[in-house]
Amino acid sequence: MHGGHQIQQKTKAEEKLSYRIVKALKRDKYLFLLFLPIFIWYAIFLYVPMGGIVVAFKDFKPGAGVYGGEWVGLKWFKQFFNSAYAFRLIRNTFLISLYSLIYGFPVPIIFAICITEIRKPRLRKSIQTVSYLPHFISTVVVVGMIKQFLALDTGLVNNILEKMGIEQINFLMKSGWFRTIYVSSGIWQSFGFSSIIYIAAIIGIDPSLYESARMDGITKFKEVWYITIPMIAPTIIILFILQLGNIMSVGFEKVFLLYNDGILETADVISTYIYRRGIGASDFSFSAAVGLFNSVINFMLIFGANYLSR
Repeated sequence: MHGGHQIQQKTKAEEKLSYRIVKALKRDKYLFLLFLPIFIWYAIFLYVPMGGIVVAFKDFKPGAGVYGGEWVGLKWFKQFFNSAYAFRLIRNTFLISLYSLIYGFPVPIIFAICITEIRKPRLRKSIQTVSYLPHFISTVVVVGMIKQFLALDTGLVNNILEKMGIEQINFLMKSGWFRTIYVSSGIWQSFGFSSIIYIAAIIGIDPSLYESARMDGITKFKEVWYITIPMIAPTIIILFILQLGNIMSVGFEKVFLLYNDGILETADVISTYIYRRGIGASDFSFSAAVGLFNSVINFMLIFGANYLSR
């Protein structure tokens, strides 16, 4: 009797869930239709290819197929960690991402707070528009601009240094400058566009909070510290979690275009190493294993950050 009662309750719960799903589909059918192309794209290009992860545990041979080849287990992972490049790659990838997070994450927030304090609408919109423009410049063009500005003898920066009586610096051939160049150019390119979400969050704050604070004689700094930042804290936390989840994913294109053999000590990252081993040397199983390791670390970081944020 007790077992039959449990089955009956389970059936009712399933019917109730099915009814809710059907009701939601009917109510929001147009929203689901809008979402459908995105779902299909993610399914085809992100979820279906996950089956290829098995290559990281096999001795992949071209022509044998993804699921062909001998099963070798953790051979490629052990080979990577025992190689002379493992520590350098992990260190460079982590440090570049960490510096980008530490120095780059607060900039859009500060910019958004400053831009919302400008009372002249025309001036505010002009500054916003100018700050968005670098985001739409392709990586190739940005790297070309960096090389032109920092070039030895002919570069703008070195010409300024020379006029100041300072010896010219070969920025692009000195490994110690690579991280600074990468992080600073990334901040310049993205801070304006990244500030859009924060500006929207600040605009959504109840104006009566500021009015009450001004009546109490609060200063502008305290207004920002005690009202603006706490009110946009949920937005900051969500974006921080998303960015933290990519801390081991340094953009391949920019590093690949900027680095050279003379600065590999600080410029070589996991993504460029995967390219050289996977595409250059046709070592697909090894590069798949390194890429999988990188993805697992990212997943652990974003999961941990989400847990701590609660």
